[in-house]
Amino acid sequence: MNKLTILAILACAFGIVSAKSPTHFSLRAESMGGAHVAVVDDKEALHYNYAGLSQINRLGNFEKRPEQGYYPRNWIGDMRLTFGGAGDIFKFLTTYSDVKDVQDLFRAAQNDADRITADHPMPSSRTGAILDSLIANPKYVKTINSYDHKTMEARVKFDAELAFHNFGAAFWMNGSVAPYVDAGIILPYVVVDTFIIDAVAQMGGAYEIIPNQLSVGLGGKIVKRHKTNMVTVGLANYSSIVDTLKDQAGDATDNFFDSKTFSFGIDLGVLYQFNREIRFGASLRDIYFKQLAGETLIPNFTIGANYSPKFMNSNTGFGRKFNVAVDFADMFNADRNYKFFTHLNFGFELEQTLAAIPGLNNEIRFITLRLAGGFRGGYPSAGVGLEILRFFTVEAATWGEERGYYTGQDENRIYMVQASIGF
Repeated sequence: MNKLTILAILACAFGIVSAKSPTHFSLRAESMGGAHVAVVDDKEALHYNYAGLSQINRLGNFEKRPEQGYYPRNWIGDMRLTFGGAGDIFKFLTTYSDVKDVQDLFRAAQNDADRITADHPMPSSRTGAILDSLIANPKYVKTINSYDHKTMEARVKFDAELAFHNFGAAFWMNGSVAPYVDAGIILPYVVVDTFIIDAVAQMGGAYEIIPNQLSVGLGGKIVKRHKTNMVTVGLANYSSIVDTLKDQAGDATDNFFDSKTFSFGIDLGVLYQFNREIRFGASLRDIYFKQLAGETLIPNFTIGANYSPKFMNSNTGFGRKFNVAVDFADMFNADRNYKFFTHLNFGFELEQTLAAIPGLNNEIRFITLRLAGGFRGGYPSAGVGLEILRFFTVEAATWGEERGYYTGQDENRIYMVQASIGF
């Protein structure tokens, strides 16, 4: 075995498990602890609360909404293509190192077995000699215990989004996989319970019932999920690894566009501007009319609030955006258990234009830096983003998700990076 073998196995993690409902990975929201149902001042309204589309080209618009004229204005809206990926790089690096050590130990055991069984070259004798040599080596036992059944989750995403005042649409795909390495009897092998790929096409709009105060939103979506059951891949044979990955890719391609397996759903939202600095939001998302990949999905009901203090925001050439938000998320989902803090998300964001033309509107800017932090279900989150010429953006975020039965039992730490182009 060689390094290429190990890299191929780790790379399969970026092929494609997900939440019960298809989940859009928004780094802006996740870096704020996932609290976003009342923020929704840009394209993220498509994913958290359609009513927020009413805020595009209204916040920061002195003519249309003077009360929020201090807020940075999103005059055009959003049109962006985004690519991203995530994984716990520290787990991947340590596991790679451990598997490489096991490979070296296995080669040494093979050499010992060849020397011991030189006069009796029977396959069974050689296999027994290899096994005896490995078990007798304390470093081997210690090394395999360090990575045995260690889950290494990875995620990928693609977004094509556009959002204007009161209207938005998007097509996005994402997937995740959580493979683990099993130590095996002699050689380790990789086990993946399921691969899941989600694709979503959605469209919706917002309507102001009370101008500048109360908005509602409605959106529909078509969803496709491709699921592949357990896959086991041995590390000893590189050709079998390649064949397995090709078979899985072929199955995904052949079945992905089968319209009989599409599901249809709607999202509802409401947004209330309490005063010039505080607004409340609520959304009921993922209301599906049929099962998705054989599963009945639970709607996501979330309520939240956002505070945008006037003294911290600026709608000048060197604009500044500051939000503090809190959500009580996914109320109906028992998988997030009965613990109150598991459903509680809160965070902040600070976006500052660093280079611009003095005196011009914040829509014409050269460099903007964004910092964010918060807590998602009791676990800390953080993020940073850099926008250049309003066209190219790079973002990174980290957050934690609960894999156990209560908050704090088993954290799944996510590190995601994405790049986007557009306006």
